[in-house]
Amino acid sequence: MEAKILLDNIDKLHTTKMGIERIKKNLKLGECDVVEFCKNMVLDKNCSIYKQGKNWYCQTDNVRITINSYSYTIITAHIV
Repeated sequence: MEAKILLDNIDKLHTTKMGIERIKKNLKLGECDVVEFCKNMVLDKNCSIYKQGKNWYCQTDNVRITINSYSYTIITAHIV
């Protein structure tokens, strides 16, 4: 199960200052810890995780999170 690699490295998840702002805007989040929010989404038992190219894509309900598979940087998140 390829997703196990991401789940085993969940504590490495991080993002940039720009990433925080982009994710908050895209998901219409208020003041919250964006990295913790994304970690919880990825760890959700209903989360669908797949790897395409250099990125992981994690989708729960109507939210898709894009994570770089080498650096574990949360790139963006969108409502789908």
